[in-house]
Amino acid sequence: MNEKNEKKHTLSVLVENTPGALARIAGLFSGRGFNIDSLCVAETLDPTLSHLTLVTHGDEFIIEQIIKQLRRLVDVYKVVDVTEEGDFVEREMALIKVRAEKETREEIFRICEIFRCKIVDVSPKTYILEVTGDEDKIKAVIELLKPMGIREIVRTGIIAMKREKKTL
Repeated sequence: MNEKNEKKHTLSVLVENTPGALARIAGLFSGRGFNIDSLCVAETLDPTLSHLTLVTHGDEFIIEQIIKQLRRLVDVYKVVDVTEEGDFVEREMALIKVRAEKETREEIFRICEIFRCKIVDVSPKTYILEVTGDEDKIKAVIELLKPMGIREIVRTGIIAMKREKKTL
């Protein structure tokens, strides 16, 4: 994000759960030179619909164009910019495989305790950690684990949900 007026936007998109729906959305972005920073798609309670959480960036004009173009797609039922809608919850999950030598295991356990990570796999030389949280939390855990030797990282991408109003 090089422009001062560009900012990150998290879009919540309700789409038809059909073959090609995601390809058409990705094609819209690539065809117009827009970038997808993060993408996560899963079926909703209704198996005919999928919820797509898409993170992109741009100035007001670009985001407005992205939303208008998404709404024109046949497969798309609803598009909401949760970033602009107000208060929302945003999470990401990462699996991090880290070298676990005798001298670093205690430190890895401390990091897990502080950041509420789970150790989901143990081998004689590595641990796989699961960490869930916002982007800053994931980045902080990664930075602390780097000196121990990160072997691999897999991230889900961001998911988001608008909060309900807390007043009656």
